[in-house]
Amino acid sequence: MKEFKDKNYWALILGGSSGLGLASAKKLARHGMNICIVHRNPRMQEDIILKEFETIKQEGVQFKSFNSDAFNTDKRNMIIQELKSLFGDNQKIKTMVHSVAKGNLKPMVSDDNNELKHDDFALTIQAMGISLYDWVKVVFEANLFAEDSRIISFTSEGNSKAWKNYAAVSAAKVTLEAITRNIALEFAPFGIKANCIQAGVTDTESLRMIPGHEQIIKYTLKRNPNKRLTIPEDVANAVYLLNKDEASWITGTIIPVDGGEHLS
Repeated sequence: MKEFKDKNYWALILGGSSGLGLASAKKLARHGMNICIVHRNPRMQEDIILKEFETIKQEGVQFKSFNSDAFNTDKRNMIIQELKSLFGDNQKIKTMVHSVAKGNLKPMVSDDNNELKHDDFALTIQAMGISLYDWVKVVFEANLFAEDSRIISFTSEGNSKAWKNYAAVSAAKVTLEAITRNIALEFAPFGIKANCIQAGVTDTESLRMIPGHEQIIKYTLKRNPNKRLTIPEDVANAVYLLNKDEASWITGTIIPVDGGEHLS
């Protein structure tokens, strides 16, 4: 059932060319939501990405993508202006999915010079945390949110557990969660709901960038009650559920989507 069909709803997916963002875009498109993806990829990946985008268009929805720097204020404003023109008066953003991964995975102590520095923290927290607020604010000020809209972002168990080389990303995830809670509180009068999904260990490009990810995978397979990793589609299913009318009373929370991984 394409429940979002003919409702003039759009999903704005930040970081939607792979992983959780792409899976969410595909799932929402399957249910009739129009899709706008903001991503940053080199030209050599263009063919693969365009093929993925083609599968979204085949769902018969409207589709728009921007290969642009989501963290640059001028580019963000330009994207918003383009969307205003595209939407006209009667199309709105039903959901904004924050799935950007840009950060530093450096150790705090190292024999070489590749140690975590102040600037690494600043860049990571800005990109993976504060940018959520930047985007919510600019979409809100442009009056592009639907009357009952959903903000969804992705956190991880690194929000409360210390993992080697993960300090900057961990700090960014905690920032993301704090900002999400306040968006839920302060934007509630405008019909905006905000939640974080705490995904289990998922085999994505982001995971493979973490030093020692092989051990993380091995440990997770033992620890997870369902004896498998989370897949992007598991998380996309939760994104879809949070967009349903029945989920309108869920806001300001962190929802584990991990097959029970957090239990042990």
